Amino acid sequence: MPMPDKLQGIVDQFAAAPKELRVHALLDYSRRVPPLPEELAGDRKRLEQVHECQTPFFLATEIDDTGAVHLFFDCPPEAPTVRGFAGILREGLEGEPWRDVIEVPPNFYSGMGLQEVVSALRLRGMGAILARLKRQIRETVNGGEDL
Repeated sequence: MPMPDKLQGIVDQFAAAPKELRVHALLDYSRRVPPLPEELAGDRKRLEQVHECQTPFFLATEIDDTGAVHLFFDCPPEAPTVRGFAGILREGLEGEPWRDVIEVPPNFYSGMGLQEVVSALRLRGMGAILARLKRQIRETVNGGEDL
């Protein structure tokens, strides 16, 4: 299954950009991550930590009545690389149907050329973020079980 159009557009933009501009684009996406809504900021237990990330990174997913996915991330501004990846996921997947989100290839970012600008350790953390949010979606859809 192809990726959602918004996410594919981001991948294509990064792939076409020179190496030095990819870093700037990643930083731009780090600034696009909105703050947590009050209900999540006030109840941190609803967020799940992604322990594979080097920095404290937390996420939550919701699926609305139409089947659209909503993503929430909490990552310190002092971690712009990981925060940038969160921004990419939010821009590319926010509001997409849950079935499309769980079909996103686990290494979709390899086509972006990020391996040239961030460490392999950071890339593993990025993959873990995607895996965690997909697991949360599957659990929501399957009534608490990750099938």
